[in-house]
Order: sequence, then C-alpha cells, then structure tokens
Amino acid sequence: MQTGSLSANQLNFSGGPGALPESVLQKVQESINAIPGVGLSILGISHRSDWFQNVVSQTEKNIKSLLGLDAQYHILFLQGGATQQFSMIPLSFLEPGQTADYLNTGYWSTKSIQAPQYGQQFNTIWSGENSKFNQLPHNDNLNFNTNAAYFHYTSNETVEGIQFQEIMGLDSVPRICDMSSDFLSKPVDAQKFDLIYAHAQKNIGPAGVTVVIIKDSLLQQANPKLPGFLNYATQIKHHSVYNTPPVFSIYVVHLITQWLIKDIGGLTAMGQLNNTKAQTLYDFLDHSHGFYQGRALQKDRSMMNVVFNLPSLDLEATFLNEAQKLGLSGLNGHRSIGGIRASLYNGLSLEAVEQLILFMRHFQKTMTQRGET
Repeated sequence: MQTGSLSANQLNFSGGPGALPESVLQKVQESINAIPGVGLSILGISHRSDWFQNVVSQTEKNIKSLLGLDAQYHILFLQGGATQQFSMIPLSFLEPGQTADYLNTGYWSTKSIQAPQYGQQFNTIWSGENSKFNQLPHNDNLNFNTNAAYFHYTSNETVEGIQFQEIMGLDSVPRICDMSSDFLSKPVDAQKFDLIYAHAQKNIGPAGVTVVIIKDSLLQQANPKLPGFLNYATQIKHHSVYNTPPVFSIYVVHLITQWLIKDIGGLTAMGQLNNTKAQTLYDFLDHSHGFYQGRALQKDRSMMNVVFNLPSLDLEATFLNEAQKLGLSGLNGHRSIGGIRASLYNGLSLEAVEQLILFMRHFQKTMTQRGET
C-alpha cells in the first residue's frame, strides 16, 4: 500500500509506555553510558549518593513549580504503580465503618474500587457501565456524601478515551485523583486535591515509578500502623528512599520535568500543544464521513487517548497491519474493547499526529475505492 511521503520512522502511539521526547531520549542514552560530570552509568549509581539525593530534591521542586504547590504538599516517588495506590489509599485513610465515594468511569477506575475488606465500604456514586463507558458525569448531577472519608476519581480513562474537563467532588471532602494518564499534560488547580497519584509511563517517564502528591492535612489522618513500605509518612521521612528506589525511572522523570519547564515553557504551553494534537486528529475523524467512528461522546473526549472504530473488524485488522508496516506503532485498542487507539502523550509530536492522519487519509481512500467499507 503506497503512502506517498509518509515516513517509515517508528512512532509510538501506544497507550503505555508512551513516547519520550527526543531530546530527553538523547540525554538518557548518554547517561546510560556515563552521567555527565559523574562518570558512572545511571544504571549503576548508588541511590544513597549525594548526586541522586539532589536529583530527587530537584524533581520534587520541579513538580511543585509546574503545579504551583506550596510547602503543605509532599512529593513522593514510589513503586507498585497506580495498582498499589488502589490498595494503599483505603488502607491509609478508610477506617472500619467508614465509607469512601468513588466514580466508576472506565476500565481503570473499576480496578480502583476494592471489594469490601477490613470493615471498609466503597460506595460507587456513579457508574458508566450501562453506557459502555463512553461518557462522564458532571458535578451538578451527582449526589456526593458529605461524610465520606474521601472521594476518589480517575481524571482520564485511557481505554475508553474519556477525560474530565472539570475538577470533581466537594472541597469539604478529601479529594483523591488517579491522574496517571494526564499528569503534567496541562494546567490543573492542584491545590484543590488532597492526594494525586500518577504512574510515570504515560507522560512523564518509563515504568517503575509512581509520583504521589499528598497534602499534609490528609497525611495527618493516615493510619500510622501500616508497614513502612505502605506508610506515606515513613516514605516522606526517608525522602522516597526507604528502600532501593527505581533510580533510572526517577532520573527520567527529572529530565522530563526539566524539559517541561525549560523547553516547553510550562503546563500552559504543554496543554496548548496537546490540545492542538488532539483537535487535529478529532477534526479528521469528524470529517471522515463515518469511516472513522469516534467512541466517546464529544463533550467528554480525551486529549490523551483518541479511541475509534472502523466500519468492520476486518478493516480494523487491515488498518493495524498496514500501520505497523509503516512504523505507526501501538495503535491497537485495549484488549477489553478492541478497536483503534491513538495515544497522544506529552512526548509525541504534532508531526507524528500529522503522519498518522496522512496514513489514515490514504487508507480510507484506498478502501473506499475497493468498495471495502
């Protein structure tokens, strides 16, 4: 299948791990051989070294600067991904007999809602299951529990391609959010949250580290009897080095935060770029005369994950096969729903989106001429 000037370079549209910026990759490559000014590989440097302690401190400062957070917030670099936080949060903040409110908006928020345990109760105040998770609720049509121990939601659902455009919940109830797939992708009023967590492998680095931001007032309510590894206070006391941390992954997060500040110019500029990428692709989908069919309701579309279908499963299989041949990697939808998914995380360029559209336009034209629609 001929595509004219389409580049054969590999482009990563995967739902995760996502693409990293080219300039960051170059620094990572150099540091694998030897960190400039240190002489040791990033893969072998001690987590107790002064150099790494400085990396942790500077990365904390970078994240606070990007989000406008003050001294009442702590930044942690933990292991276990978002999945560990699904358990660590209720163990820390949900006492027996208490109830926590959750929104069930898709694949990952479903996983965050634990089965009742230790006398704890997880209350789902809204579920999009009946609509196959193609839309989101809004604050004005939800009944929040003012006595809940905390309120939890997922800001962006990578599988279904839906994303909240507003901050959910009540200011009077501790607000906890899984921002794994849109963390540091756009401006957010972070001081409205009591706890934010995000694994790195979407927008801010490779797998292996999870950023947790916790407000001091919520920390004071945490269960003090948890083992050290699961204890936020203990992790804060040890500056994220309670045990051997994922040094390499934290270092890449450090480079990404520097890139966001120095090269991109902050989260406003990053958000504008990400919005341009998403709108460029959505505009193409919307003008494809139904050949490419967006899954999510327009008002709730994700800026990070563009999820769509073609007229038949056979066409989708052909689409994915042809795309892979051309180096357009990771476009297959999540195994739970199939279809096509183009993830447009921070590290993916606008030029990559334009190359994808070039392929999609040619594919549609070719299949239409063959009558395979």
